[in-house]
Amino acid sequence: MTLSTPAPIHPGHELRDSALRQLDSAARALNLDPGMHKFLSTPERTLIVSVPVMLEDGQLEVYTGYRVQHSTGRGPGKGGIRFHPGVTLEEVEGLAMLMTWKCAVTDLPLGGAKGGVAVDPHRLTRRQVERLTKRYTAAILPIIGPERDIPAPDVNTDESTMAWIVDTVTMMTGQHSPEVVTGKPIELGGSRGRTEATGRGVAFVTLEALKRAGRLPENTRVAVQGFGNVGSVTAKGLAEAGCKIVAVSDVSGGYAAPYGIDIPGAIEHVRRHPKRLLEGLPGLSKISNAELIAMDVDVLVPAALEGQITSANVHEVRAKIIVEGANGPITADADRKLADRGVVIMPDILANAGGVVVSYFEWVQSRAQFYWELDEVERRLEIYMRRASDLVLAKTKVYDCTPREAAFIVAVERVASAIEKRGIFP
Repeated sequence: MTLSTPAPIHPGHELRDSALRQLDSAARALNLDPGMHKFLSTPERTLIVSVPVMLEDGQLEVYTGYRVQHSTGRGPGKGGIRFHPGVTLEEVEGLAMLMTWKCAVTDLPLGGAKGGVAVDPHRLTRRQVERLTKRYTAAILPIIGPERDIPAPDVNTDESTMAWIVDTVTMMTGQHSPEVVTGKPIELGGSRGRTEATGRGVAFVTLEALKRAGRLPENTRVAVQGFGNVGSVTAKGLAEAGCKIVAVSDVSGGYAAPYGIDIPGAIEHVRRHPKRLLEGLPGLSKISNAELIAMDVDVLVPAALEGQITSANVHEVRAKIIVEGANGPITADADRKLADRGVVIMPDILANAGGVVVSYFEWVQSRAQFYWELDEVERRLEIYMRRASDLVLAKTKVYDCTPREAAFIVAVERVASAIEKRGIFP
């Protein structure tokens, strides 16, 4: 008798299953009605579309696209669109569910949605990507709109992608519709401060965690893994608050300075040397990514890729507070081990929600056709992020649970309460 090799678990299935496990845990803590639990476990609407694109050589290529609306109980769906060859329905379903909780934990009047096309955009010309975007938009147009579902950029999509969506919707409806998406160029109604929003949000959440721990920023040593848009802005915000950033990293490697790194200088160095990034910045010693994760710091901010802290290296982590700037930087097994050691982990659905908060601001501004100055955007972002962090940390005491569990409890409770108050149609 021969034993068959188990089929590998696709990342999309794993992501969706992880989101469902988090819901199950929150449902148990809340003693959630079984019917409501089942309702929240299933997307409200799933659309699978064919996306044909005519290539320059006359060949017709056909891609598969998805748009999933997990919940609109608290408001229109909200979530990005990604172009990636690994996009699957299961992945999009999981991401849509996480968007529901991310919007709810920050108390936005929005639900969760996500979209994607299974395509490698790097193998297409810019013109082909534009045609792909516009055909995909036309296909999902029946279920999106400023009061239905508001897309945004995600993996391999950007403000240009959003501009193409605005153009498509405007041409097909005959109405100028900048509020149909967020993450647009400023010239088309994008919000000031949107690019920096995620990093600034991570910084605000970190400062709130420090306050709860009774630690002053000026006595806090921080390591930031990843010095892209999120990591660099987070480091800058924390440095401005008085924290000492003693290590950072990017794709060129890790860099440390025991007395603190000049973060504005590092950002300027990267701007002037985009190919070398932080390499060559004077006054820094080179370290490995493994050494950065294991540094003796008060706060570790993994703001690069998923799965950076695993069962293989979790025993080396010495930080007392970890703030997830990236999505899923800590595996489930490592998360449990860190929690058992008393490490405070500010979870990604809260910590990196600054982007969706300012996307909400953009939606509000586009609908009103009245745009805020940068200081107004940043002031409001701080209010939302600190308020959400304060509530999540308070719930850890009420339920004797971790911040991650508390964040899901807050989110699930808000969504379930909204649905209960609305009643089930008909």
